[in-house]
Amino acid sequence: MTRGTGRHLLATSLRSLKVRNFRLFVVGQIASATGTWMMAVAQDWLVLELTGDSGGALATVTALQFTPVLLLTLYGGRLADRYDKRALLTGANIASGVFALVLGLLVTADAARLWHVYVAAAALGMANAVEVPARLSFITELVGPGLLPNASALSGAYFNIARVLGPSLAGLLIQWSGTGTVMLFNAVSYTATVAGLRAMRPAELHRAPRTDTPARVIEGLAHLRTRPDLLTTLALVAVVALFGLNLPLTLPLMARVVFHTEAASFGLLTAALAGGSLLAALGGTLRRTRPSARLVAAWGCVFGALELITGWAPNLPVALALLVPTGFASLYFVQAANHRIQLGGDPAHRGRVMALYTVILQGSTPLGALFVGAATHTLGARSGLWAGGLVALLAALVALAGARADAPVPAAEEERVRPTGSRP
Repeated sequence: MTRGTGRHLLATSLRSLKVRNFRLFVVGQIASATGTWMMAVAQDWLVLELTGDSGGALATVTALQFTPVLLLTLYGGRLADRYDKRALLTGANIASGVFALVLGLLVTADAARLWHVYVAAAALGMANAVEVPARLSFITELVGPGLLPNASALSGAYFNIARVLGPSLAGLLIQWSGTGTVMLFNAVSYTATVAGLRAMRPAELHRAPRTDTPARVIEGLAHLRTRPDLLTTLALVAVVALFGLNLPLTLPLMARVVFHTEAASFGLLTAALAGGSLLAALGGTLRRTRPSARLVAAWGCVFGALELITGWAPNLPVALALLVPTGFASLYFVQAANHRIQLGGDPAHRGRVMALYTVILQGSTPLGALFVGAATHTLGARSGLWAGGLVALLAALVALAGARADAPVPAAEEERVRPTGSRP
């Protein structure tokens, strides 16, 4: 590769960062997402400390955190289509910061009990039910539809940079000063997101024309009924998310029960997974068109196979090596599905459609947590990876066998998703 070609690829990969509002968004999100991943490690470690390594308690916390996503995210999508997304994101991030602050203070004072973690997890879940659909649909407002694939991939990149930094820093901080310090750091990190949101220029946002008709959830579902290409992708995401994307739950159990490691080594496992995901996100920045159904299904197959193999890892170094390609495949699959859905729907319904995507991707976690908790309790910590990988692989193979040539995108929507080279 010549130097000129390398510069061209780098410029192509980072082209969304030319937009000022998106730059502010990315900087704030890197800080906040890093704190969030640190919080996830600290929360899981605290639960294991409080309960004597109980997989059931860990599954309960996960279920409590994601149940609000399952129950309330469709309403959050309705809010995102009806109200100012920047204001919704500001409020949700402030609320999340307050919840993290309260739990961090309790832990620092040595007053935290398991039920406190349960309450904090549920509260953070409610904030996420509003924040996630607003954030996903806000990216289009920041850069416009022409830059959406690139901006979405860059968002995946910073998210996975945070997944690499967060767990590694959390493992070190937990050993140095305890889980409470990590939670307080997370609370402070939300200020970066809020500051970035408030510094944006509203006049430069690409907002869809608003109507006086209230945005109803049922209208978003009705839109999906007319788009079988979106429904089949959502169905595959549902199965893979429910059974396969359980690594945040299985990795702490693998670290403590199978490999008998400390917090720093647990952070390395999560960082290895995130490192692979980061590579996938960077690769996705070059995407310019809507992914095909075959591409989405093929990467679902790759992910399922790799997760299944990772469950057989004989020791920590092998697990670390396997988690890098597993992380790559998981994010490439999720990101391809995201782009296929976002670039295939009507912008007027985008908040509600992405809310349903979020419900499927994250809201299925409580059910998946119960499945994994029961499997690991009965068959051991490795069984969560075995069962999840096998089911994901079979579902993706079925989707791949049934994938047909993409149906033409309606003309009105083709105009909205066509990549453009003009300044947003």
